[in-house]
Amino acid sequence: MRALLFHLSDIEQIHRPVGWKSGKQTAVHHTMLIFTAGQGRLDADDSRYHFTPDRCFLFAPGASYQLENEYDDALRFFKITFTAVRIGSSSHDTFAGELFPERHELTAYPFSRLVRLTEELYASRPDACDIAWFKQQLRFQELLGFVIEHNLHSERPLSPTQAVESTVRYLQNHYMDNITVKQLALLAQVPHWQYTPIFQELTGRKPLDYLTELRINRSKQLLLASTAPLREIAQQVGFRDEYYFNRRFRQTTGIAPKQYARLANRTVLVRDWTGHEVEIPERPERIIYYGETFGDLLALGIKAIGGGISFYKQSLFKNKLRDVRDVGFPMRTNVLAALKPDLIILASSDEAQYARIARIAPTLTFNSFAPLDHRLQTLGRWLGKTREAERWLKVYNAKAAAMWHQLRFTIEPGETASVFIYDHGKRLFVMGAVGLSSALYHPYGFRPAGHIQDVLNAGQGFSEISEASLPAYAGDRIFMLLPASPESGQAAEKLMSSPLWRSLPAVRNGRVHLVDAAQWNFGDAFTRAKLLDVLPRWLNKSS
Repeated sequence: MRALLFHLSDIEQIHRPVGWKSGKQTAVHHTMLIFTAGQGRLDADDSRYHFTPDRCFLFAPGASYQLENEYDDALRFFKITFTAVRIGSSSHDTFAGELFPERHELTAYPFSRLVRLTEELYASRPDACDIAWFKQQLRFQELLGFVIEHNLHSERPLSPTQAVESTVRYLQNHYMDNITVKQLALLAQVPHWQYTPIFQELTGRKPLDYLTELRINRSKQLLLASTAPLREIAQQVGFRDEYYFNRRFRQTTGIAPKQYARLANRTVLVRDWTGHEVEIPERPERIIYYGETFGDLLALGIKAIGGGISFYKQSLFKNKLRDVRDVGFPMRTNVLAALKPDLIILASSDEAQYARIARIAPTLTFNSFAPLDHRLQTLGRWLGKTREAERWLKVYNAKAAAMWHQLRFTIEPGETASVFIYDHGKRLFVMGAVGLSSALYHPYGFRPAGHIQDVLNAGQGFSEISEASLPAYAGDRIFMLLPASPESGQAAEKLMSSPLWRSLPAVRNGRVHLVDAAQWNFGDAFTRAKLLDVLPRWLNKSS
């Protein structure tokens, strides 16, 4: 590797439809494929791989491969071709061998960085200018250096997290095999006691639970696509017999496999937030949720296939979104259509937007500003999760009551609170029915301060205010949300250095709490449950 130099030949972004097959391809140059959408099969030499949006493959010149996009999503990937030159003491030649012998699939952690470097490389394709070409080669060297760093295992071993992540990909390819946690830990070369916590941090599930989920999800596809007997389907997805398969399917979904196949085509008529009467699947499987309370679905155990991921990049549940496709902001209808949803939930009352999206799949508008219990009960009715919603709310309300009881000596009777944030540059907002404030206003907790009650009465999630009007909204306790935007952050710092800020009673009394907006300014069920653990710690700290 030390004697090699690398030169970028070309980069392409390739889009292909559902069901597309490439036919046999032969690499002319070193060829790297980086998948960002779609999933299916890749055959190379005598090996078969399963590609998903977090996979990267490398082929040496002369190597043959074939792609088959065999699942439901349209395919999108980058194809990077480059030349390797071997430097000798007296002569140089083109190197056509494998950079990583006997390996086609590459590791990259975090994979999002590889995608970002690739997108930057593609976006900066130069014109005829020599300096632009030179800079493009520098970008390519950074990308290739990142790949080499993560794949020269003999020189730099994988970190435990990287090693465990490689076994997640192994499971996705080999879920049909007989697999134990001990085998996975040995494969990762990570101690058994360390393996499971890392796996759970990466996926949100224990290894065998994750394996079962893979098998059940694949079995659902087979149940709907074929009339094969349960015994064959069970064996295809890795269960030892149809009886064990039937039991695990019931435990996971609440119904038997054959019943699932029958119900999948049944529909019910429901009314959404803005009055549309829509016929939706009785048990929708391919849900796209577009709104700021994605964590409501997580609380009910619902796994969406798509959403507005840009809302949640730094949220507490970001690690649970690995398999969720970003549909863009604003939503890209071509992405929505490619995902083939059977239900779209849209947290918006925009009728023009609704009309565009409803052409793709059954679409329901959803009031994400509504109280938590109303939202979960609504989703429960729509998605066949009524009992789960009732159970979650019962547990949550009991924990919330216990937390506020614990804080009865910390919070004075009738104490008011306010939540402020700078956003969209230097614009100041007071939070109302959504975000962090929705968890603070509680019969046993805080009261809304001053004019905030007017915001709540109007059903507004937030309201823009002037700095001069800040005292009319400032409560006995202030939660100042720290924004991710540098411009908004500077505006917040400027305000908190001003005489106006220092004059507020909450500031004078040391009752100001600085909170990371990207993590905590959500009112969804998942975040609300996590807040029960941290709010007492915040309140017992002074500013």
